[in-house]
Amino acid sequence: MHYCMDNLDWSLIRSCLAVAEAGSLSGAARATGISQPTLGRHIQAAEATLGVTLFTRVAKGLALTEAGHALMPAARAMHAAAAELQLTAKGRATGIEGTVRLTASRVVSYVILPRILAMLRAQEPGIQIDLVPSDTSENLLFGEADIALRMYRPKQGDLVTRHIADLPIGIYAAKSYLDRRGRPTGPDDLLRHDFVGYDKNDQIIRVMRGYGVEVTRNFFPVRCDCPLTYVELVRAGCGLGGLQRLIGDSDPALEQVSVLPDLPSLPVWLTAAPHLRQSPRLRRVWDALAEAFAA
Repeated sequence: MHYCMDNLDWSLIRSCLAVAEAGSLSGAARATGISQPTLGRHIQAAEATLGVTLFTRVAKGLALTEAGHALMPAARAMHAAAAELQLTAKGRATGIEGTVRLTASRVVSYVILPRILAMLRAQEPGIQIDLVPSDTSENLLFGEADIALRMYRPKQGDLVTRHIADLPIGIYAAKSYLDRRGRPTGPDDLLRHDFVGYDKNDQIIRVMRGYGVEVTRNFFPVRCDCPLTYVELVRAGCGLGGLQRLIGDSDPALEQVSVLPDLPSLPVWLTAAPHLRQSPRLRRVWDALAEAFAA
């Protein structure tokens, strides 16, 4: 089949970028949802159009050739330009009907957002929501999500951000655990109790050190970084744990241990790419989220 430069399709370059980043067709297929045979055909078409060989086979997959490496900066620039084009088009959309892709942490997605989104859908039935529960940072500027709820202030200067709430934290334990081990009578009494800790995340250790309590990872007999599983470990009676009060206060199996005042709150930041604030649909979801968290 004959190709010419006028037929260079962005989808071909997008597939080549995905394979270059993944290092294999299988890895790129998992990342993009495009089948391996289709990715292979895209690479062949791109090579035929450009007149160069972009990849060579290696033991674990595919590696860029020298020509492939040379073309990657331009391919990434095309990627950024395509994302910019999509964001600008979304920002200029005038109708309120359509889809908004929203990402938030797994805990916020599980505990807080369902009620808010149900109210929003009742008020705006023309708006569809793609909710992406994730504890990683999606790239808003590349269109991976339209709006994000973060527990930290984003540092990327091109994003629109707004601090909308502070979620209070408390120390909780299962009532069954406290019935068995007794209820702490003061801060010093806490250390005789078991605590549920994090595995690789050192956040709890840093908070405890802020109160002058020096502990290491081994202080926590049960450890888990998954926030939803962490809640269940506390509910099951594995020990004390720090939870959002929205979770702890609403669970009849849990009891707050009120011996440490002024625990740090979790800030909630609403974030979007700047173009998206020009869209009535996205502004409506933005405003609904801000109002709900403020309340």
